[in-house]
Amino acid sequence: MKRSLKQLILAGMLLLAASAYSQDKNFFIFLCFGQSNMEGFPGIPAEDKTSVDPRFQVLAAVDFPALDRVKGNWYTAVPPLCRPSSGLCPADYFGRTLVANLPPDIKVGVVNVSVAGSKIELFDKANFQSYASTAPSWMKAMIAAYDGNPYQHLVDMGRLAKKAGLIKGILLHQGESNTNDKEWPAKVKAVYENLLKDLDLKAEDVPLLAGELMGAEQNGACASMNDIIAGLPKVIPTAHVVSSQGCVGRPDHLHFTPEGYRELGKRYAETMLPLLGFKPAGAR
Repeated sequence: MKRSLKQLILAGMLLLAASAYSQDKNFFIFLCFGQSNMEGFPGIPAEDKTSVDPRFQVLAAVDFPALDRVKGNWYTAVPPLCRPSSGLCPADYFGRTLVANLPPDIKVGVVNVSVAGSKIELFDKANFQSYASTAPSWMKAMIAAYDGNPYQHLVDMGRLAKKAGLIKGILLHQGESNTNDKEWPAKVKAVYENLLKDLDLKAEDVPLLAGELMGAEQNGACASMNDIIAGLPKVIPTAHVVSSQGCVGRPDHLHFTPEGYRELGKRYAETMLPLLGFKPAGAR
């Protein structure tokens, strides 16, 4: 009996060791969430579907039948990265820019769980149901793709991602549906802190990067929200705001063009690189 117990303990230790060994500490993973601009406006130029470095990976948060992607598996990050119906998004050129500036032994992975049109309340761990229950039918279909709970889905995908590598940051692009909501920074803080707690992460190791909405110079319909987004670092010391100035917008005054998404994604990466201890190419 004693011998069997020792054997069980040894087997458990070996399993733990194998699990630890399978985690690649040179695999930097980033969680992405928000609304339609983080999803990516539908339509992906052919040029953006080619020449994706295999060091840039996406964890499929849902099934992508047309691309033969299965939820919970890693793939080269050819867009779309969020859901089959989504488009190019900031996470695309965030990842591409990172791998171009990081040592060749470092890989980059993203996990994107976003819902067009949603308020930040959809990611409120405790109260999301009251918001989701009042959502329009088209949004409910998106929410259903995440098993009815986008926040928990992001946590579940994050736990899976942690088995493969290290979560190094969280990317947010959201706010159009919360325009002029002065409580938005506090609401984002609650979501961020819940993610850190539920994924056993430390704020100092996992900064939050929040992108501005389409700016006033692009006649952005929600440009006034950028003043509120600017205050996020006052509420979250490990938060950083990514400028959208000059990022080209679509005629709807809400979404960016592919050119705008490319530039915004690069800026997310240029903000993250120093936080990872690296300088962007050309930086002094």
